[in-house]
Amino acid sequence: MATKKSTSPLLQRLKSTMPKLTLKLLTLVTLFLLIALASIPLHAASQLALSMGVIVFVYTASSEAIQHSKKRELFRLFAIIIGCLLSLRYLIWRGVNTLESDDIFSFIAMLMLFMAEIYSGIIHLLGCFVNIFPLNRPRQSIKQFKTEQIPTVDLVIPSYNESEDLLEVTIRAAMMLDYPTEKLKIHLLDDGGTDQKVFQENAVAGQQALTRRKTLQALCQSLGAEYHTREKNEHAKAGNINSALLNMNGELVVILDADHVPTTDFLDRTAPWMIKDEKVFLVQSPHFMDNPDPIERNYFSAFTRMPSENDMFYNTIQKGLDFWSASFFCGSAAVLRRRHLDLVGGIAGDSITEDAETALELHALGYKSVYVEKPMISGLATESFSSFIQQRERWAQGMAQILILKKPFLNSGLSWYQKCGYMSSILFWFFPFARLVFLLSPLGYLLFGLELIHATFTEILIYTVPHIIVSFRLSHVLFGKNRWPLVSELYEILQCTFLFRALITVIKNPNDPSFLVTPKGEDQSKTYISSLANSFYWLLAMLFIGNLGAIYHFYNTPESWELTFVVFAWNAFNFILCVSLLDVLIEKKQVRKASRLPAYDEVQIVISEQQTWQGNLRNLSRTGANLTLKFEQALPEEICLIGYSNALNKRVKIACQVMYQNKESNEVRLQFLTRNDQEKNNVIAYTLCDSERWDSFQKRRTRPISYFYGLKHVVSVSMKPLFLHIYMKLKQRS
Repeated sequence: MATKKSTSPLLQRLKSTMPKLTLKLLTLVTLFLLIALASIPLHAASQLALSMGVIVFVYTASSEAIQHSKKRELFRLFAIIIGCLLSLRYLIWRGVNTLESDDIFSFIAMLMLFMAEIYSGIIHLLGCFVNIFPLNRPRQSIKQFKTEQIPTVDLVIPSYNESEDLLEVTIRAAMMLDYPTEKLKIHLLDDGGTDQKVFQENAVAGQQALTRRKTLQALCQSLGAEYHTREKNEHAKAGNINSALLNMNGELVVILDADHVPTTDFLDRTAPWMIKDEKVFLVQSPHFMDNPDPIERNYFSAFTRMPSENDMFYNTIQKGLDFWSASFFCGSAAVLRRRHLDLVGGIAGDSITEDAETALELHALGYKSVYVEKPMISGLATESFSSFIQQRERWAQGMAQILILKKPFLNSGLSWYQKCGYMSSILFWFFPFARLVFLLSPLGYLLFGLELIHATFTEILIYTVPHIIVSFRLSHVLFGKNRWPLVSELYEILQCTFLFRALITVIKNPNDPSFLVTPKGEDQSKTYISSLANSFYWLLAMLFIGNLGAIYHFYNTPESWELTFVVFAWNAFNFILCVSLLDVLIEKKQVRKASRLPAYDEVQIVISEQQTWQGNLRNLSRTGANLTLKFEQALPEEICLIGYSNALNKRVKIACQVMYQNKESNEVRLQFLTRNDQEKNNVIAYTLCDSERWDSFQKRRTRPISYFYGLKHVVSVSMKPLFLHIYMKLKQRS
């Protein structure tokens, strides 16, 4: 049965009145009052008092929001509104008082920095608006409906170049979904075995495509899934899905990426929203990654301790968008209504982010989306930095295409708050322009003597510093548990130079980008320096020269030491961040084929019919486990593990090979054996199909830390990567 909605009366009232003219006028009036208050000129002493007062108020109100659940939304609302007032005041001051220069080059530098700050301010204000009331939806279950009410489902798995083993795991998990079997069909959409690929001029490649087609056809036949391919590889993933939809007639369509393994309760928790409201076109769930991305693995080594980059989007932003009826399709882990898809010609294909584009078109027609926060899909993050950048380039280019080609801000079918939601998500991907300006602007002053801001040291202290302090605090209020301080900045710096070039190609020709499949399952058997490292070497060299320029200014223009100190501190901070990020560019050797995640299950180890021992799991993956086991004698080479599977609601027996045993530490490492269908199903169900396992893991690592703790971490690893790069480069040459 559904649980009670865990939202406050204030939030419910706002939600119920949101489409009405009252809230629209109230929002416009609030914005007008904020701008009016932010525009009032004040003397330096008054501005200082105001800034200090706002800082104290925001910190006090946000602390109350964190500590007191009954009035949490109210305190958050006050903190965000007052904090945004200070940020608006800062931007107005920057535009009115600080853009004066007799030097054309200094004026250009001033203008570029101001435009970057305007962009950041818009993103900050939109982010505050979107995430002010994250929506927590109640649990639903398919079991509350009669059989005749339950819709038929076509579950499709688009594939291009993924391995048979990976696809088999996803198909087997899909077969175990807790849903009436007569109403569920599983489809594999193979774009790697099309006629175009089989009959291509390259005979070797054609034979490989034919072999793939036959292999996957046999796999589908053995598992009870339907195999689909098509004549030509047109319109990438969107074209693959649309082609297959012509041969399906289910009421709902579930889309899973090839590496996205569903838990058994996926449809049980998502399909009910489709039954309850005929106007819902989409139910989206999070993309949970059960392995670290290259930044998490190479730099932080904290995959199990630190919230993932994905967590910020799926645990906070999508919930915020859901409140404003603007949560959007993310390409996988989603249920769509077939009838609504047909209205827009299937999955959209004008951009290379077909998912967000499809959602935009259906939102514009007045249909609704639902976001269910529960992690019910486990997928694979990119393994190498180069594949990570390739993936992000596609996302950035696709969002830029939607902005240019679809112009959501002018779409009359979208409500004003939906436009804000889409523009917040789209404009975020233009961060490379602002990030590069923030990285390189100090060099304009330190190397060329350009004036960056026409203001005194005192004005910077009373306007700029409070704005930065309050902005960081509001980010903590909105994303504290799901984003550590400086993490977003580090991710942006790593991507900015590459995404800048990618965005320029879209601006030049919006139809130019093509869909590139993100590589998965890459070989990480050795340690090496990423091929993309050269861009960072050049950036570091410029920042280092900038620091030398600061020393020159201190000695030759002592009268302007205050301004020099501010710009030098800014440049030195950039330099420390960039040096520490060299660690990401050292692709570290990965021994295991699958990442081990913490697990605490009580299990039984069966040695023989007469001998069974109790043990406790320490970590678990799709290929094996590590456990604590008290044993008096050496274990045989092969044993059985018995554990309770929440996915199947029963105990399962898994055959294992003992890979390591230590009697003194009571540690045992096992590798799972999958020699028949039953053993394969048991391993998949036990390790991958339990949403409670993912939910528990995710909650354990979503914890806030202080800004100073994050800064301490960055500084602590700042110089070591530089020496490692020098050592590895010298070793390569020798």
